Amino acid sequence: MNSGDVTSIFISFIVFGSITTIFLTWMKHRARPSVGSAELKAISDRLERMEQAIDAMAVETERISEGQRFTTKLLSERTSEPTRRD
Repeated sequence: MNSGDVTSIFISFIVFGSITTIFLTWMKHRARPSVGSAELKAISDRLERMEQAIDAMAVETERISEGQRFTTKLLSERTSEPTRRD
């Protein structure tokens, strides 16, 4: 056997392996059950509820931030005023 024969056998194994992998991947994809419209509706509803919950959390987080800014402002004004002794 010369090096040309070994190379052609090696290339044949690579091509055959690639074709087999592609075929098996295609069969696996084809065997997957399709998602029905009822499942898609349930997923859509759940995503909508999650979006509403995230929006509500964002509003509450902004309220907390406003409260912290207000408190910080009050504390900084309180400490910056000189104390008067009569």
